[in-house]
Amino acid sequence: MEIISRVSSGSKMDQIYIPKHRFGLEIGSYVIIKPLEKEKIEEKPHFYNVYYIEPIKLDIIIKIIRIIDMHYVYENIIFTGSFLEKGFNFNDIDIILIGNNKLDIKEEIEKKIGIKTHIIFIDNKSLIKGLSTDPLYQMMLSKCIAKKRFIYNAKNKINYKILDLHLIKSKTLIDNFDILDGNDKYYLTRNLVSISIYIKGKKINKKIVDGEIKKKFNVNDNDIKQNMLDKTKFIKIYKEIYNKTFYELMEFIKYGAEQK
Repeated sequence: MEIISRVSSGSKMDQIYIPKHRFGLEIGSYVIIKPLEKEKIEEKPHFYNVYYIEPIKLDIIIKIIRIIDMHYVYENIIFTGSFLEKGFNFNDIDIILIGNNKLDIKEEIEKKIGIKTHIIFIDNKSLIKGLSTDPLYQMMLSKCIAKKRFIYNAKNKINYKILDLHLIKSKTLIDNFDILDGNDKYYLTRNLVSISIYIKGKKINKKIVDGEIKKKFNVNDNDIKQNMLDKTKFIKIYKEIYNKTFYELMEFIKYGAEQK
């Protein structure tokens, strides 16, 4: 005998009500309680350049997928960002929700999992365009976990306005080095180096960008995140890369190389 019921909130203990007049399930009998939604998750998430993730993080990802499945019709759910790095040094969970509708589900996810989330709502067409014109999208999807398998083969198209906005963002490290924490410095450095690689027409991913950071600054990502930097030396190299990248972007405008 099976009875479908809902968990209700009680003053001291949560409870599940079942009909008083029923066949089977006598008073005092032992039963198994399990979530009905669990059976809806048939396929395992797909990993892209994620070679290890802590089991508790994978459980959180599956739980978020279940929550979204209950409320939202979508094409795919993609998890990215620092949440996928080893350890627990992250501020929130970055989620890309691909579909044509937007649903205010952030509050419910945060309430049920107890972790801040950052959700990007985007349709598939806009995502493909973003992968062509914005290095940030390439970075996000270069290392991710997705509900459904995906393949994106987008060619780089230089859009000065988008790249200039990202570059201006990275300038804040020069002016605010002493007040930024290690994670902020890494994010801004990664952003700058990503643009410098991208405008040369090259594809980027986290491994390539981290390798270029190590080559240019002679430090790895953990050195930056832990604030183990020689300020004078780091800022000098950073300014050189920034000025060179800015000049190259100006050249695109001068010679009409911008593509919309």
